[in-house]
Amino acid sequence: MHNLSHAHAPILGRDAELAWLDQVVREGNSVITQAVHGLGGVGKSTLALHYARAHRQDHTLTWWITADSPERITAGLAALAERLQARPTSHVSTANQATWALTWLQTHPGWLLVLDNVEDPAHLEPHLGQLDAGHVLITSRRATGWRHLAHPVRIDVLAPGPAADLLGRASGHTSPDHRPALTELAADLGYLPLALEQAGAYITRHHVSITTYRERLAHHPARIHATPARAGQHEATVARVWHLTLDSIAAQDPLAVRLLSVLAWLAPDQLPRDVLTVLGQDVLAVDEALALLADYSMITLTPDTVSVHRLVQTTTRTIDPHDPHRTQDAVTTARHHATALLNAALPDGDPEVDLGAWPRWKALLPHIHAHAALTEPRHDPPGTDRLFSMTALFLARQGQTDLAVAYGERAVHTAARLHGTLHPDTLASRNNLAMAHQAAGDPNSAIPLHESVLADSVRTLGPDHPYTLNSRNNLARAYHAANDVDRAISLHESILADSARVLGPDHPLTLTTRNNLARAYQAADDVDRAIPLHESVLADSARVLGPDHPLTLTTRDYLASAYQAAGHLDRAIEVFESVIADCERVLGPRDPQTLASRGGLASAYQAAGDLDRAIPLHESILADLERVLGPDHPDTLHSRNNLGIAYWKAGDAARAIPLHESVLADFEHLLGPDHPNTLATRDYLASAHRAAGDLDRAIPLYESVLADCERVLGPDRSLTLITRGNLASAYEAAGDLDRAVPLLETTVRTAERVLGPEHPSTTVFREILQRALTGDG
Repeated sequence: MHNLSHAHAPILGRDAELAWLDQVVREGNSVITQAVHGLGGVGKSTLALHYARAHRQDHTLTWWITADSPERITAGLAALAERLQARPTSHVSTANQATWALTWLQTHPGWLLVLDNVEDPAHLEPHLGQLDAGHVLITSRRATGWRHLAHPVRIDVLAPGPAADLLGRASGHTSPDHRPALTELAADLGYLPLALEQAGAYITRHHVSITTYRERLAHHPARIHATPARAGQHEATVARVWHLTLDSIAAQDPLAVRLLSVLAWLAPDQLPRDVLTVLGQDVLAVDEALALLADYSMITLTPDTVSVHRLVQTTTRTIDPHDPHRTQDAVTTARHHATALLNAALPDGDPEVDLGAWPRWKALLPHIHAHAALTEPRHDPPGTDRLFSMTALFLARQGQTDLAVAYGERAVHTAARLHGTLHPDTLASRNNLAMAHQAAGDPNSAIPLHESVLADSVRTLGPDHPYTLNSRNNLARAYHAANDVDRAISLHESILADSARVLGPDHPLTLTTRNNLARAYQAADDVDRAIPLHESVLADSARVLGPDHPLTLTTRDYLASAYQAAGHLDRAIEVFESVIADCERVLGPRDPQTLASRGGLASAYQAAGDLDRAIPLHESILADLERVLGPDHPDTLHSRNNLGIAYWKAGDAARAIPLHESVLADFEHLLGPDHPNTLATRDYLASAHRAAGDLDRAIPLYESVLADCERVLGPDRSLTLITRGNLASAYEAAGDLDRAVPLLETTVRTAERVLGPEHPSTTVFREILQRALTGDG
């Protein structure tokens, strides 16, 4: 005997759950009670129905009761009594009939009782306590409260494959050609069976394509989720099921519904729980509200995080004037509250250098991304500008520069709309956007922005305000990045004097300015001033900030680079190797600073002639930079150039030439034909052709590069000097001593004056000149 409804089609993707239920039932000797719980629409009732129908022959009686209230439980038991007695029982009360049914179940083993959609476990206590034989299968949205009543088992959404199968069957789109679209739509719907059934039915009934349905879903989610899979079944829709659930939750704790509305504006997975209390909310009240939401399977709760099904989020944040939980005011308030919570949850301090805050930033970042994607800039409330501006700084430090610029631009537009262009918050957002452009290797965008921020800071805050001093430092760095070294040095020197006077010699901004000035000296080929300054900054930074502070690590990297520029390769390699070990320990192996130090070490190995260690290191760095910063970032292009140099120095010009050609095209597009990076790449390409034995292509290229270097940089800059020496060496290799010897003599004299007589490059040029003069070719 049974009262089961018809199962419309074989169940998909639930083999493991069905097998587990079968095993539990077969192994039990006394009454076995299982409570299958999960999110509304996840398929609990479908699973129970298919199990019951598949094992109908294993039970003397299979009886299904819709158990969402005490009254309906009693009515279901009364219906069982009437069926068992096979005679009219209209003169007997429903309560007495239910009691008769329970008595029968006590005395007749071998039955299966399915209690579907139980609202409250307490409703079952009067009945289950009387049963000591047979099997009881319960479905419920409630995850807790079962205690001694039943063993709760969570059922989750379908796996991607079975979800796409179910959607294909429901929509009639089962051909392999439809599989990619089915997979995408199943993901959109969060693999929720009820939503998949609704989608398939809509596609079939309305004769639309999967692509069209996704468009409808994106623009009209409330109406789509309210459309039943079969005509007349409006109770069985995602919208209706969750509306009823929220009604139940709201009746017990309105805060729980408000929290769910806030969660709808964040990422679905692993929000740190403390974010929900950073504005001083009652921690115990929030704990209780979250527990209630977890009880109804609307969220997944761990000791540290909260997760929400993405379809719950979509439905919750969709305005529906007929749903009191989703009115315009309720949805807007929740969105603004999510912004405020994220803003308050941000770590204090500078996201570029506060390493202890990075794990917090990384935990919040998915939720910031989701919030930005779900909200429109024109609706950004106060606080959004700070949230996105600080995020831009963190992303730039992590090497995600395209995202950093996008966040920076949105922050500037929002701050200007909310506060005006001269407000300190707007100035901060404009500065951070300029820094993001600079990190992206785009000084042409950074410099005008830095200049305007500095002018406005002087006018509104004064010349000695710390913010103004920092703006001057950032502008000087941008000048350096754009190869305007003379202006960078002059500005850094003036900032250093003012920063030491206003903030003191040990202030981080003063230390940073000294470091930047030393770096600028090195760029101007003045290593005699760069090295002592780097060494003093390193000592002070380690004393004031600690040996593991990012500024200390960066200074060690700069010092190693200065040692290499001065020809002290052994010292450079030693410092690079030690700073890399510390960077990997403190920052991680893929951090941009770690990668920069590894690149410096590879170049030092290369300069020392150790190509066996240089080439594999260059190759691994390039792969990491392409993954972390992207293939077009300036640091990636430099790395590709360095690998090309190592290849042609190792005699593999065939691999070097395409690398240099691609980098040259990228630098010309990104920086222009006269930028030092572009000029250097042309010199590298000429050297690769020479290494390939193609002097007819190498010499004209050297000649054109030398002319441009002398015009743009001047005759005494290191790049000009090296290009002149390379051209002279090419003349000598071609047997054109009449042009080689005078050019080499000029090169040696200039190298001795600019680089010093003992510099490795000076020694090489001197040896080539001697060879040309003696004819020892």
